[in-house]
Amino acid sequence: MDRRSFIRKAGVTGVGAAAAAATLAAPAIAQSNPKVTWRLASSFPKSLDTIYGGAEVFSKMLSEATDGNFQIQVFAAGELVPGLQAADATTAGTVEACHTVAYYYWGKDPTWALGAAVPFSLNARGMNAWHYHGGGIDLFNEFLATQGLFGLPGGNTGVQMGGWFRKEINTVADLSGLKMRIGGFAGKVVQKLGVVPQQIAGGDIYPALEKGTIDAAEWVGPYDDEKLGFYKVAPYYYYPGWWEGGPTVHLMFNKATYDELSPAYKSLLRTAAQAADADMLQKYDSLNPAAVKRLVAGGAKLRPFSQDIMAACFEKANEVYAEMEATNAPFKKIWESIKGFRKEHYLWAQVAEYNFDTFMMVQQRNGKL
Repeated sequence: MDRRSFIRKAGVTGVGAAAAAATLAAPAIAQSNPKVTWRLASSFPKSLDTIYGGAEVFSKMLSEATDGNFQIQVFAAGELVPGLQAADATTAGTVEACHTVAYYYWGKDPTWALGAAVPFSLNARGMNAWHYHGGGIDLFNEFLATQGLFGLPGGNTGVQMGGWFRKEINTVADLSGLKMRIGGFAGKVVQKLGVVPQQIAGGDIYPALEKGTIDAAEWVGPYDDEKLGFYKVAPYYYYPGWWEGGPTVHLMFNKATYDELSPAYKSLLRTAAQAADADMLQKYDSLNPAAVKRLVAGGAKLRPFSQDIMAACFEKANEVYAEMEATNAPFKKIWESIKGFRKEHYLWAQVAEYNFDTFMMVQQRNGKL
């Protein structure tokens, strides 16, 4: 064989081999990174950019990690389904996923609320520790499986504020007869102290406060509350929101659809969800300090709930828990896990964390920071 013939044949073989390799590689890549397109229903309006934005952060991370092959389109509350029906739509398969807070559905079964926040439970760090390392994710998913769902933490607001009041609340007696926009678990607790709970949509709270139809309303925290202007009609801004020490916002998926994902996609989905979970809390921690200063400058009057009021609410919350544990086995199983974790969490928190934070707060109040 002459030299030219050899080179010509070798060249053809090389090209052919490269083509064959590409032909073999393409299906392997496609198989490991298949096209997936989902729709996600959020329980939040776009105006609440931080909490709504958690779903967008999650979607963006999944898309980037898969070269655009795993796409989740996010729809704000009301665009596909009403915000408080997002989980129901996911169970039904109307959408593949939702971004919601589990306590919205507590009326169907109070066990729902335990995955998010209940009165005098854990703060944000405690809830995350319980979810990720205390068995919380698995325990809550045992319950969610009965609803046709699989869920992962997808955000946290941190401890919320206690709400806006038209008049000062100094004693437990001041709560009697108070008409307050407060829902779910907390409403059941304060009802035992004479409060008249009201279920009012976010957009209707301001006019209800302005007209005196209600006397108080809880919402979220400074950054979100500022947008609704409550301080203009109910200037007393109380803290803390003891019913939401660290509310977890969940990403929930239709379980059958989730189960069809490849192991690689399930892993990516978990990673993106945990990243979005952390990102939301970090954003709130960044945005709330300036927001509360603006609110005070605008006329908001910060007030702590008295220790007597806190203690009375704590007592009534425990009464509600006892009632539910006696009648609801799934609730009891998860609540016992949270209680055990809570006891250890606050034992440790008061040792180093609390003392460091308290010292630094004193320095701040003394103008040394």
